Amino acid sequence: QQLQFSQQDQRELAQFLEAEQAKARVQETVHSLTDNCWDKCIAKVNNKLSSSEESCLANCVDRFLDTSIFIVKRLEDLRSSNM
Repeated sequence: QQLQFSQQDQRELAQFLEAEQAKARVQETVHSLTDNCWDKCIAKVNNKLSSSEESCLANCVDRFLDTSIFIVKRLEDLRSSNM
Protein backbone atom coordinates (compact mmCIF):
# COMPACT_ATOMS: atom_id res chain seq x y z
CA GLN A 1 0.00 0.00 0.00
CA GLN A 2 1.32 3.41 -0.97
CA LEU A 3 1.47 6.24 1.58
CA GLN A 4 -0.44 9.39 0.79
CA PHE A 5 0.86 12.70 2.13
CA SER A 6 -1.29 15.78 2.51
CA GLN A 7 -0.14 19.02 0.91
CA GLN A 8 0.76 20.26 4.40
CA ASP A 9 2.87 17.14 5.01
CA GLN A 10 4.58 17.62 1.64
CA ARG A 11 5.34 21.29 2.44
CA GLU A 12 6.74 20.36 5.85
CA LEU A 13 8.87 17.61 4.33
CA ALA A 14 10.16 20.00 1.65
CA GLN A 15 11.03 22.60 4.32
CA PHE A 16 12.76 19.96 6.42
CA LEU A 17 14.80 18.75 3.44
CA GLU A 18 15.73 22.30 2.51
CA ALA A 19 16.89 22.98 6.08
CA GLU A 20 18.93 19.77 6.12
CA GLN A 21 20.54 20.68 2.79
CA ALA A 22 21.41 24.12 4.15
CA LYS A 23 23.03 22.50 7.21
CA ALA A 24 25.01 20.19 4.92
CA ARG A 25 26.22 23.18 2.86
CA VAL A 26 27.34 24.97 6.03
CA GLN A 27 29.21 21.86 7.19
CA GLU A 28 30.83 21.52 3.77
CA THR A 29 31.92 25.17 3.91
CA VAL A 30 33.38 24.74 7.38
CA HIS A 31 35.33 21.66 6.29
CA SER A 32 36.61 23.47 3.20
CA LEU A 33 37.59 26.48 5.29
CA THR A 34 39.38 24.28 7.81
CA ASP A 35 41.28 22.36 5.15
CA ASN A 36 42.31 25.43 3.17
CA CYS A 37 43.37 27.54 6.13
CA TRP A 38 45.17 24.64 7.83
CA ASP A 39 47.16 23.89 4.68
CA LYS A 40 47.97 27.56 4.19
CA CYS A 41 48.93 28.45 7.77
CA ILE A 42 50.24 25.43 9.65
CA ALA A 43 53.78 24.37 8.79
CA LYS A 44 54.12 21.61 11.40
CA VAL A 45 51.94 20.32 14.21
CA ASN A 46 53.04 21.26 17.71
CA ASN A 47 51.35 21.41 21.12
CA LYS A 48 50.55 25.07 20.58
CA LEU A 49 50.04 27.42 17.63
CA SER A 50 52.64 30.11 17.13
CA SER A 51 51.48 33.72 17.06
CA SER A 52 52.13 33.87 13.31
CA GLU A 53 50.03 30.72 12.78
CA GLU A 54 47.20 32.16 14.91
CA SER A 55 47.35 35.40 12.94
CA CYS A 56 47.41 33.56 9.62
CA LEU A 57 44.41 31.42 10.62
CA ALA A 58 42.42 34.47 11.76
CA ASN A 59 43.20 36.33 8.53
CA CYS A 60 42.44 33.26 6.41
CA VAL A 61 39.04 32.80 8.05
CA ASP A 62 38.24 36.52 7.76
CA ARG A 63 39.11 36.60 4.04
CA PHE A 64 37.17 33.41 3.40
CA LEU A 65 34.09 34.87 5.08
CA ASP A 66 34.50 38.23 3.32
CA THR A 67 34.71 36.45 -0.01
CA SER A 68 31.69 34.27 0.73
CA ILE A 69 29.60 37.28 1.77
CA PHE A 70 30.70 39.21 -1.34
CA ILE A 71 29.72 36.32 -3.62
CA VAL A 72 26.30 35.91 -1.97
CA LYS A 73 25.58 39.64 -2.23
CA ARG A 74 26.72 39.70 -5.86
CA LEU A 75 24.49 36.76 -6.74
CA GLU A 76 21.56 38.43 -4.97
CA ASP A 77 22.20 41.63 -6.93
CA LEU A 78 22.32 39.72 -10.21
CA ARG A 79 19.17 37.83 -9.32
CA SER A 80 17.23 40.98 -8.39
CA SER A 81 18.37 42.81 -11.54
CA ASN A 82 17.09 39.94 -13.71
CA MET A 83 13.62 39.99 -12.17
